[in-house]
Amino acid sequence: MSEKIDFIIAWVDGSDPAWNRLRLRYQKMECNEFSDLWNSSDVRFRDWDNLRYWFRGVEKFAPWVNKIHFVTCGHLPKWLNINHPKLNVVFHNQYIPKKYLPTFSSHCIELNFHRIPDLSEKFVYFNDDMFIISETTSEDFFKNGLPCDAAIISPIHLIQNGIRAEINDMYIINRYFNKNDVIKKNYFKWFNPVYGKYLIRTVLMMPFKNFSGFFIHHMPTSLCKTTYSSVWDIAHAELNNTCSHRFRKTTDVNQWLFEFWQYATGLFTPRKVNVGKMFEGEKCFDEMIQCIEEQKFKMICCNDSIDYRNIEVYQKRLNKAFEKIFPDRSEFELF
Repeated sequence: MSEKIDFIIAWVDGSDPAWNRLRLRYQKMECNEFSDLWNSSDVRFRDWDNLRYWFRGVEKFAPWVNKIHFVTCGHLPKWLNINHPKLNVVFHNQYIPKKYLPTFSSHCIELNFHRIPDLSEKFVYFNDDMFIISETTSEDFFKNGLPCDAAIISPIHLIQNGIRAEINDMYIINRYFNKNDVIKKNYFKWFNPVYGKYLIRTVLMMPFKNFSGFFIHHMPTSLCKTTYSSVWDIAHAELNNTCSHRFRKTTDVNQWLFEFWQYATGLFTPRKVNVGKMFEGEKCFDEMIQCIEEQKFKMICCNDSIDYRNIEVYQKRLNKAFEKIFPDRSEFELF
């Protein structure tokens, strides 16, 4: 590997009583609309107690990573070995501008990653529900010096409970880029056979003048600090407005904007879609467990959902599946 690739993972301990008191105090002051309450509900911060399996997956299946930046508002898992040479614990006040703090918005946390001290130019961002479950190489994330991704035009899914950032992202993309010019300039990045059946989505959207949205992979995202800096320079007003909100708002943009920007500028290398899969809610829980135990993908997203009626039961089943493929403690764990 010729260049350093870092990982970022952002984590919150939703069971921390002091943090919850602070969150609820600000929530009472700033969250009034239905969408505000959904975006600030407990499920947004719920901890499934499986973070140790994320570290085991990285140690076993991505030993090539340069450094892991563990982003937290201040609390830490008791078992975490903060002296591990590859681990850099990053508190919000070490990289997020003071005027935005305290924040309970993942958007603010994510939009400022480029400010993390000593972060490499090339990095991969993981939500804490995204796990590596089988062998990876650096070229699964960066190839030919560019982030690996699948640029697929797809209509925005309009039943995402209170999430409107994707729509706001598209306003910015269509403001600064002409769809036909973008695709002509990098035709084979948009119409690449590695996308398989997903190419149909792009073909069907071609008659429309503007970008109507992109397929959301909900997988770890390969990004560059220079992309962050460019977007902040060009769309500073929108990013600043988003970061000024302590909780997620319907007027926000989110970190997908940086990924979309890489599509529009052609700064990516095409990658197949089925490198990983996202599962959400009870209806696909059994399939998710099977995929983990059989290690069907390189990566998996175990997305939380409000439809889990007995969270403790599902939590135990999920962690039992992880324990099956990761039975040994990693060097990131003290006990």
